[in-house]
Amino acid sequence: MEVEELIKNSPIRVFEESINGGLGRGNLGVIASRHGVGKTACMVHLAIDKLLRNENVIHVSFGANVEHIMSWYKEVFREISDFKSLDDAFDVYQTIRTNRVMMNFSQENVGVDKILASLKTLIEQGSFKADAVFFDGYKYTLASSDDVKKIKKFAQDMNIEVWFCVSPSGKDNDCNQYGIPESLNAYLDDIDVLVGLHYNEARSRVIMTVVQDHHKKVPHPTGVALDPKTMLICE
Repeated sequence: MEVEELIKNSPIRVFEESINGGLGRGNLGVIASRHGVGKTACMVHLAIDKLLRNENVIHVSFGANVEHIMSWYKEVFREISDFKSLDDAFDVYQTIRTNRVMMNFSQENVGVDKILASLKTLIEQGSFKADAVFFDGYKYTLASSDDVKKIKKFAQDMNIEVWFCVSPSGKDNDCNQYGIPESLNAYLDDIDVLVGLHYNEARSRVIMTVVQDHHKKVPHPTGVALDPKTMLICE
């Protein structure tokens, strides 16, 4: 299979259709769940789809080391390329690597202003015209409202998509039936697309559910099934 056919037939197209064509530039998307459900792998799947479409991605890791995240990219790409019998998979992976930059911060020691300044420098002065930034491990529910608004403004000013992974933080252990921490309710005004992940034992699948689509609550959310072993969207 050629890359163009892989992109066209990707099940991610179904997910994008469910949110009116995708998150969109200048917007914030959040993937939320309890710990250990598979948010990072799901995020990496979304990032690889963008890389295959020749978009530039910045993956910002908080807490986890960069080598661990890089291994996720290799594994998810391998699963995709093997399942679809992608032609020249090794060469394709070497090419898309040049469209990705990895960064690592400690949220406890580095404020949001410095993080955004570093990203802006990379984009404007480092000749890396990012199309999307993925914040992995950022403790969104411990951030201030002002911090979130700054990140939203950054997305708008830079004309990029920004995605977050969010789990319950501290004493916040309450999640709704879609896997979304109750504490996220305080940030809904600044979240454009909100997606929850939860494990469905009866189906032996992780279910990815869009509950807020560009500031509109979805009245009857329906989920997309993910393979719990690979966290790839199922056909």
